[in-house]
Amino acid sequence: MHSSLKLLGFFIKSEIGKRFPRLVARPTFEEIRSVLDSPGLPFEIEKVEIEGRTIRSWKNAAPSMAALVEKSRQYDDMDFIVYMDERLSYAEHYRRVAAVAHQLIDHFGIEKGDRVAIAMRNYPEWSIAFWAAAAAGAVVVPLNAWWTSDELEYGLIDSGTRLIFADAERLERLQQIAKELPLQHIVAVRCEAVPEDVTAFDTLLHGKTDPLNLPAVSIEPDDNATLFYTSGTTGFPKGTLGTHRNFCSAALTMPYSAVQGMLRSGSSLLDLMALKKTPRAALLTVPLFHVTGCHGIMLGILSNGGKLVMMHKWDPVAALELIEREKINTFGGVPTMIRQLLDANETEKRDLSSVTNVGYGGAPAPPDLLRRIKQLMPAVGASNGWGITETSAGITANSRQDYSDKPDSVGPAAPVCDVKVVDENGKQLAAGELGELWVRGPNVVKGYWQQPEATANAFTDGWFHTGDVGKIDAQGFIYLLDRLKDMIIRGGENIYCAEVEAALSDHPAVVTACVFGLPDEVLGEQVGAVVQLDSHDAVSEQQLQEFVADCLAAFKVPTKIWTRSDPLPTGATGKVQKKELKAFYTELNQIS
Repeated sequence: MHSSLKLLGFFIKSEIGKRFPRLVARPTFEEIRSVLDSPGLPFEIEKVEIEGRTIRSWKNAAPSMAALVEKSRQYDDMDFIVYMDERLSYAEHYRRVAAVAHQLIDHFGIEKGDRVAIAMRNYPEWSIAFWAAAAAGAVVVPLNAWWTSDELEYGLIDSGTRLIFADAERLERLQQIAKELPLQHIVAVRCEAVPEDVTAFDTLLHGKTDPLNLPAVSIEPDDNATLFYTSGTTGFPKGTLGTHRNFCSAALTMPYSAVQGMLRSGSSLLDLMALKKTPRAALLTVPLFHVTGCHGIMLGILSNGGKLVMMHKWDPVAALELIEREKINTFGGVPTMIRQLLDANETEKRDLSSVTNVGYGGAPAPPDLLRRIKQLMPAVGASNGWGITETSAGITANSRQDYSDKPDSVGPAAPVCDVKVVDENGKQLAAGELGELWVRGPNVVKGYWQQPEATANAFTDGWFHTGDVGKIDAQGFIYLLDRLKDMIIRGGENIYCAEVEAALSDHPAVVTACVFGLPDEVLGEQVGAVVQLDSHDAVSEQQLQEFVADCLAAFKVPTKIWTRSDPLPTGATGKVQKKELKAFYTELNQIS
C-alpha cells in the first residue's frame, strides 16, 4: 500500500472516518489540517520546547533513528533494497544493521556522540552503515563521494571522525592523504584487496548469534544524529548538525504532503482507502550523501515498507529499464534528470504504466516539464518541492491539481513548518512581496558544526535564513525566484537568474539553460547565459534573445548567450554547476 495511505488505514473504522467521509470538492489547507491534525491521528501535532523556544512538531514521529529501524521489522519478508542482481529483505537489512551496530560499540569502541563517516557510492552497505551508526548513538557523517582526497581530508578533520566506511575508490583517495587524521578505524566496502590495517565490511556481519537486536543505547529526540556537509559556494563546505528529531520529522512530513495533494485534487479519505493496495517502489536516482536521497527517498521507503531500487550511476536509459522491470511507481531528482529521462530514445519502448508519481526539486523546474510529463504519462501525479540541507530536506510540496494550477510554485509549507519572507533587516513582509525566505520547525538543524559565527549569521531565534529569494501568495503558496548570491544587479535593477533560465528553457531547441552575471564597468553587471541546444536544432544567439524579449523586460534579456550541444556540467545531485560555468564564460567574455 502507498505509504501515505497506510498511515490513514484506520480511518474507515474510526470515528474520524465516519465524521469526515468526504471533504468538500476543493478543501482549503486549513480544512484538511482540521481533519488530519486531529488528536489521536497519525498526523497529530503537538507543541514542544527546544532550547527555550516552542515549536510545532509531529506527535507521532519516531523518537530516534533507532526506533525507525525497529519499526521496519514489521515488513520483514518484503524487499527493501534492490541493487543490480542483489535483493535485501527488511529482515536481512535489520539483521545486518544490528550486527554492525554491535560491532561499532563492542569491537571499535564507538561511543555516543562519536562521528562515524560514510564515503561511498549508493550501495546497500551505505544504508546498513548509516542506520547502524545511528543506532549505536554515533553522529553519522555522510561525505560526498565525489570529493577529492583534499576535500575528504578536510571533512574528516573538521568532523573529527573516528571511523569511516569507504568503498574501493574512496579508500584509494584516503590512502593518498599524507596529513595525520583523527581516524582510528577504516572499514572497506566492496574492496577486492583490503589493506592490513583496514577491516573488511563483511567481517562485521559475523560473530553474533541470531536473533539479533539493536544495542541498548539511550537516545533522546534532540540528541545529535547527523552531520551533512553543504555544497559551499566559497571555501570549504560547512557541516550541518542535525538531531534525531530533525531526521525523523521527515518520515511524517512527506506522507502528509502526499495525502494533502490527493485531497486537494478531489479525493476523499475513503477514496484513498479504496485505491489499489500496491507496495511502493522508488527508484533512487540521486546520491544518499545528500538529504534528497537520504531523507527524501531512503527514509520515506524504510519507514513505510517500500522497495528502494538503487542505480550504480545515473543513466536515463538504464532508469527506464529498471522502472519497467521493478514496477517503479515513484521516482524523481532534479528537473534536468527528469528531462533527460523523457528525452531518452528508449522511452516509448518501455512500459511505464506502474509510475504514479514523478517528483523533483533542488533547482527551478522549466515551465514545459509538467506538460511533457503529462504527454508521456497522463495518469502520473507530478510534484515539485523545496528543501535544503539545513531543513533536513522537505519544507514544501506542490502536487497534482495544485501543481497543475500553479506550476511555478513549490507549494505550501508543511503544517509543522513556519515560513516567512523578510527584508534585508529581518522585518516580515506582506503576502506577495519579495524577500528572503526564513524557515523554522522540527526539521531545522541546530547549526553549523564548530562554526559559531556562521551559525549566528544564519540562524535567528530558531529561524534559518535560507538565502532563497521568494514570495508567499495569499493562499500560502511559496514561490522561489533565486538565490540571494546568484541575483544579478544591473544598473540598480534586480534580475533573478531562475526567471531568465525559465524563459530560455521555454524555447523548443533549448535543453538546459544557466544564467549568471557578467561584470560590466557601467552597469555593474550584465546578464550572461549558456544553453545546451538539442542536437537536432540550430538557433542563433540573436534568435534566443528575441525569444526571451517577448516575455521579459529588455533589461533582463541576456546580452551574451553561448550555445553548445554537449551537456552542461552537473554535480552529484544533477544540479548544473553554475559557479564553474560562470568562471569559465566570464574569462572567455573578457578575452573576446
